[in-house]
Amino acid sequence: MPTLNDKPVRLLMKEMAADMKLGPTQVFTREQAVGWFKQKYPNIKEATVAAHLIRLSTNTPTRLHYNPRPDGSDDFFFKIDSRHFRLYQPGKDPLPISEANPKPETFQPVGTGAEESSEFAYENDLRDFLAKNLHLIEPKLKLYQDEGVSGVEFPAGGRFIDILGIDNQGNYVVIELKVSRGYDRVVGQLLRYMAWVEKNQSDPGQSVRGVIVAKEITEDLRLACSKISGVQLFEYSLSVSLKPVAS
Repeated sequence: MPTLNDKPVRLLMKEMAADMKLGPTQVFTREQAVGWFKQKYPNIKEATVAAHLIRLSTNTPTRLHYNPRPDGSDDFFFKIDSRHFRLYQPGKDPLPISEANPKPETFQPVGTGAEESSEFAYENDLRDFLAKNLHLIEPKLKLYQDEGVSGVEFPAGGRFIDILGIDNQGNYVVIELKVSRGYDRVVGQLLRYMAWVEKNQSDPGQSVRGVIVAKEITEDLRLACSKISGVQLFEYSLSVSLKPVAS
């Protein structure tokens, strides 16, 4: 049984499909895919498998975070629901979501009136801005990257971490975002993600810590985090400056 692989995971996914003898309409589960990799390529982590399932699924908007190839070679699966997939059927299924053919996501507005001018309108906007500017949280903090899969909307046991980063010591940083107020209940969500990364993603010697970013950190969240080590709190603010331009 091989423990190392010389092929990228995106190609091993196609090897998996052939090994499973998947027909055009045959459905398989995320758990089956994870199990196949554990048997054939145990060095590949569960999150990497889950992320590549998304990357290769033509109808998932999140795949755009994982850089699917523009030549169509990553248009391979069709996602039925959060756990079930089948092969993509060109001509029958909708056109694959890509940079050239993005599918608009459904957003829920946050805040009304004057509050809108001082905070991001959507959590996705805050997420995408911070993913490109992680140095604002910590110098040399970088976005997790592996075989084209990024730490944006990183899969974690059927849920998704807003941002997964790597610090300058090579340790994981789990970042949870709240576009408006951050309440104490977000702590449980963050700790669950941190524990998942520690159990399923980190290597021996790698630590995992957490960050919560919100427009306003409430007192109950401050109190809850005062007894938790390895969790930092940040409040963001937006500002616009103008300068005159000579006509």
